[in-house]
Amino acid sequence: MARAVVIVLDSFGLGATPDAADFGDVGADTLGHIASWREAQGRPLRLPQLAALGLGQAAQAASGAWPAGLDRCAEPLGAFGAARESSRAKDTPSGHWELMGCPVDFEWGYFPQHDDPSVPTFPEHLMRRWYDACELDGSLGNCHGSGTTLIERYGDEHVRSGLPICYTSNDSVFQIAVHERHFGLDRLYAICATAKRIFDEIGIARVIARPFDGQPGAYRRTAGRHDYTTPAPSATLLDTLAAAGREVHAIGKIHDIFGGRGITKHRSGDGNAALCEETLLALDECADGGLVFVNLVDFDMLYGHRRDVAGYADALEAFDRFLPTLTTRLRGDDLLALSADHGCDPSWPGNDHTREHVPLLFYGGGVPAARSLGIRDSFADLGQTVARHLGIAPLQHGRTCW
Repeated sequence: MARAVVIVLDSFGLGATPDAADFGDVGADTLGHIASWREAQGRPLRLPQLAALGLGQAAQAASGAWPAGLDRCAEPLGAFGAARESSRAKDTPSGHWELMGCPVDFEWGYFPQHDDPSVPTFPEHLMRRWYDACELDGSLGNCHGSGTTLIERYGDEHVRSGLPICYTSNDSVFQIAVHERHFGLDRLYAICATAKRIFDEIGIARVIARPFDGQPGAYRRTAGRHDYTTPAPSATLLDTLAAAGREVHAIGKIHDIFGGRGITKHRSGDGNAALCEETLLALDECADGGLVFVNLVDFDMLYGHRRDVAGYADALEAFDRFLPTLTTRLRGDDLLALSADHGCDPSWPGNDHTREHVPLLFYGGGVPAARSLGIRDSFADLGQTVARHLGIAPLQHGRTCW
């Protein structure tokens, strides 16, 4: 029986969607701008494996231009295209859920960004309830911002005072950073769970625990991140597989994004390289008819949000070098699907996600070679295609890609 591997290159966009103006993202192009920047440095972006799967053609369909310096492959090895998100957001849960057949047809709650930085971002009445419930004397930050920047700014004061650092972005998210040893990881998780119950009242999608370690001037995030996520509003591919008695191996933050629902085994890892190794181990264990579902978070967390074009380019090339190791481990009837959940153009102003097309690249058993999929109207077409490959009931949303 066939198996499937779905890898989400977190934030790997291929160019702005027609509705990008609604999000302030007209002109965003994660891959295109990375490729142009790298070529301007005199060293073109080298992604031969992804190019052989049709990445260039997919990017051209999405943005209207071939990425600068990218290899040209006239006959890609699989099916290739791009997709637009039908959900009315550009956040992590919405993108992942839609990939698995569950578009989000409602608006999340958000924290507005004030022109005056002295105005607290979070509603005082909700924060006061949270402080009282968790026996906290207050918090630091209380603003929009980059977590790494805020840890540098407030880390010393946090260690002295014990007050958690709280911040958000343009996503529907409340993030809490604490020093793992001084504050305690279990205590961090407890206050995050409490915050999620309180902020559910205004429709906030996620509360994220962001532990860090280290000394003044050298703080670093640890692998103890945990997302407290609103459950998907309807059944996903994972739920359908679980109901059919199939295995779902979740790698990275997939478990958190889906709240553990429909997942039979979870593997974590600190960074893309470790997550790629966990993917190989999961593939070795995955039974016939099962799914290995992977999120590679570094593209987004380390390079997209931090607007690190060079780091993003290097990470893409590292993943490209890993691909032959993965494809040689596939069985003859296994399906490999590569996509993303949104964009996060590292050349774009600010530090938030960008509303972009995402790649749809398919390779393996039953995949028609050199098949152009064009532009799909929903990420859910990926989930529907995987469902058919695995021989289970069709999903409620999405169309098969061939």
